[in-house]
Amino acid sequence: MEMNLVYPLYNCKKDKPDVREKVLKHGINFTFDVELIMLILGSGNKKMPITVMAQKIIDILDRSNKDDVVENLLELKGIGQGKALAIVAALELGRRRNNHLKAPIRTASDVVPFVKNYAVSLKEHFLLITLNGGYEIIQIHVISVGTLNRTLIHPREIFCEAIKENAAAIIVCHNHPSGNCLPSDEDIETTKILLSASEIIGIKLLDHIIIDCESYFSFAEHKLLFYGDK
Repeated sequence: MEMNLVYPLYNCKKDKPDVREKVLKHGINFTFDVELIMLILGSGNKKMPITVMAQKIIDILDRSNKDDVVENLLELKGIGQGKALAIVAALELGRRRNNHLKAPIRTASDVVPFVKNYAVSLKEHFLLITLNGGYEIIQIHVISVGTLNRTLIHPREIFCEAIKENAAAIIVCHNHPSGNCLPSDEDIETTKILLSASEIIGIKLLDHIIIDCESYFSFAEHKLLFYGDK
């Protein structure tokens, strides 16, 4: 599935992230895109550490289409044909084996596999999942990234993306770095505001899901979706 994702920025002089250790501990689903590129490449070179190279490759992938991605990758110093082809081969394999685009969403548990990589992040990420009339995923967006346990979002940021994509419904989701996925008072208030906005705009808010490493909390499943003061 094509996703608009945020990845962690590493301090290349100090950080030596062991992505393999993370995957062995948490599983491949908990990796960010940049970490997947690091696994594919294996190493950087003398002039460009693997962390920098991987982030530059993500930037290239974000601005490339299927036909020019190899050409654009080869423009990056340190990327030869072998690395470029390995990357596009991985992308193509992913497209063939995991056709997540338009994945149907019926329950909160259908959403969790697509966002669970954020569960291990030390920063709170607020996500928007846009859905078509058949409640199939159109896109997943990172709306904001907070520090530790607080993130700020505004309805206009949520519904702007939904309107642009002609979405019929949305689901919002965020992680709790604290490890406790129960909603805070702020989470409940945010949900009330988004519900009120959705009623006016006409794009239904189906759920607000909070995730941590072990579980998730669904406002819909706990019957906490209400409009205004209801």
